[in-house]
Amino acid sequence: MLEKTFYKTFLSHTFNIPVRVNYWDGTTDVYGTGTPDITITIHEAIPVKEISRNASIALGEAIMDGTIEIDGSIEDLLTAAYENAESFFHNKKFINVLPKQKHTEKESKADVQNHYDIGNNFYKLWLDDTMTYSCAYFETPEDDLYTAQMNKVHHIIKKLDPQPGKTLLDIGCGWGTLMLTAAKDYGLHVTGITLSQEQYDYVNARIKEDGLEDVAEVRLEDYRELGKEQWDYITSVGMFEHVGQENLGQYFNCVQKYLKDDGVALIHGITRQQGGANNGWLNKWIFPGGYVPGLVENTTHIIENGLQIDDMEPLRRHYQKTVEIWDKNFNEHRAEVTEMFDERFVRMWDLYLQACAASFKSGNIDVIQYLISKGPSARMLPMTRAYMYDDTHVHA
Repeated sequence: MLEKTFYKTFLSHTFNIPVRVNYWDGTTDVYGTGTPDITITIHEAIPVKEISRNASIALGEAIMDGTIEIDGSIEDLLTAAYENAESFFHNKKFINVLPKQKHTEKESKADVQNHYDIGNNFYKLWLDDTMTYSCAYFETPEDDLYTAQMNKVHHIIKKLDPQPGKTLLDIGCGWGTLMLTAAKDYGLHVTGITLSQEQYDYVNARIKEDGLEDVAEVRLEDYRELGKEQWDYITSVGMFEHVGQENLGQYFNCVQKYLKDDGVALIHGITRQQGGANNGWLNKWIFPGGYVPGLVENTTHIIENGLQIDDMEPLRRHYQKTVEIWDKNFNEHRAEVTEMFDERFVRMWDLYLQACAASFKSGNIDVIQYLISKGPSARMLPMTRAYMYDDTHVHA
């Protein structure tokens, strides 16, 4: 009886939309006013102490196990929870225990490989042909995912105001689309680094396939181990979320160290405007070691490392749309993914993608592009943003 009372109180404070809940004892309650579009079925009571330890972990694992089933949009349900200031996402009573995190070079490599090395064939099922696993950029509502990802790559490179023949370092190069586009379309000499063996092998194959051995290289190397080398430009997309809160200063110091004087960098990553945070379930099951920095936190590290902020652009609605397309693609291949892994993995990944979309939709997290420079190069970049959108300005 006390357990049921806890659930009723807990759920009544969780959502800002009407939700129907079917309990394990056969009873049903509706929370909120109006007709619910979403039904939660709880097949078995999750112990109150587990929810109190960390509600995100307890509820996320219950969905993975099928103990909780959701009929309707998980994205809409979690958006409602993010938007409700009283929900478990915001109540410290339900965030008592977080997974421990380490960010040594060894741990960082293990964390990256845990997520990115589960198989290129898996990612190929639901990413687009560029194999880009970061926020796309939708110049028009009609853009498909491939077009939007290529828009993003060009948008990033153009912001650097790149000059042919100069050098670019891509920290956390993924499957190589950005660095190889910079080499092919902008005449840059490019170096990519990754800790993922699968990505390293994939990019090496693409370099050979495209005949770019003279202008492109990829290294299986930690961003902290590049010595005294310097580049004219640096890009880093979706990387700083993996370095850990305690290493953010060092990360931006590395950007400063690897940039030549008058160098320019475009750093693109998930940022929380309200301050840094992590999520217990995501840390445990999806991104070990992950931490989303706060906006002030990032800008402070940039400035403290002697770098100049030249431009910032928030893109959270673009990432919401990107993840929604990924989840649609993922669910179209649900049977194949189940065959590769199992049903529990499929429920976990679907939850992850819809939770990310909800987090961007609600403004709980953002993705921001930071255009930064070293030395007096701010005086050398064009004085308006027009150059960032000029197709004739940049192609080699």
